[in-house]
Amino acid sequence: MFENILTNPIVAVIITVLVCFVISTLLPGIERKYIHARIQQRIGPVVLAPGLMAPLKFMFKENVKVESPVPGLYKILPIICFIVVLCVLIALTPQAYHFAALSSLVAIVGFLKVEEICYVLMGALSKSVMSVRMPFPDRIKGAVHNKANLSFIEDISARRSLRMITYGSFPLYLALFAPVTASRSIFLQDIVRYQQIHGPFLFTVAGGIAAIVFFIGYMIILNEYPFSIIKAKSDVIEGPYMEYAAKYRAVVYLTRGFFMFVLGCVFSVLFIGVPPTIMSWGIIVNIVVALIFVFMMGIFSAFSPVFTNRQLLPTILGTTLLGILAVVLGLL
Repeated sequence: MFENILTNPIVAVIITVLVCFVISTLLPGIERKYIHARIQQRIGPVVLAPGLMAPLKFMFKENVKVESPVPGLYKILPIICFIVVLCVLIALTPQAYHFAALSSLVAIVGFLKVEEICYVLMGALSKSVMSVRMPFPDRIKGAVHNKANLSFIEDISARRSLRMITYGSFPLYLALFAPVTASRSIFLQDIVRYQQIHGPFLFTVAGGIAAIVFFIGYMIILNEYPFSIIKAKSDVIEGPYMEYAAKYRAVVYLTRGFFMFVLGCVFSVLFIGVPPTIMSWGIIVNIVVALIFVFMMGIFSAFSPVFTNRQLLPTILGTTLLGILAVVLGLL
């Protein structure tokens, strides 16, 4: 009877999403407990704390009133981010391959771009600093411009987010399109089928180079050290997330862990040819890939400072050239 239920594509997708989401709540804790804490020689938090217990705690906190020109949109942006990540996961499942508009690489890139744009809007639409309305006059005694407007911290983050959208995440999208050169198709079904016949794209020269580019792009789009310029602790603190509290911050925490897992699934589909589905043991491959990326990111970020623009630009340029090389090699 259970097998008959799973044959229903809608039920299969729902169960797959639930399983992936539950596992994703463990990823932030695994990163902080078994990687960062070990490297820094401390005990670290409980595995469930960052990805599950913290969001539950924020669910019961009181919301703050944030000044914004479009408060409704500002509040719903974290939810939009979560929905976008959910759409990416659904598009990766085999059951979605019947819908060509959803199960193409163009759709995946479109969803990811929407997720990036949300960061810009988060920073641009917040007109508060720690819930204090801005602008306010300079209160320093003897100030000449006692009514001068002060700049918003979120504005700095919004400009940096726009910069990352413009060129920062370009290596990731090059890596995403590298498997297209081998399969000669932008549709996920064709990319998966090609690898099931000819072997994983990862084990080719072009695939190996593209995998390196993908990992760097993975860290960039997750705003992780050393690419976390939009929320560097030294100046803009939490960046676009700064004014989100209570239930909205809970959604932010859940989305990050979920996004980490979904990006691992993207790699599994494009570079190994294994889509996420509860209908096969391939889901184990997705979980393993997601864990490998979390461990690699944790180790890399633990030893990395925050890049300045002088360091960021050459890194992104070099990675972009590697991505172009992977695409060219895939065409040969």
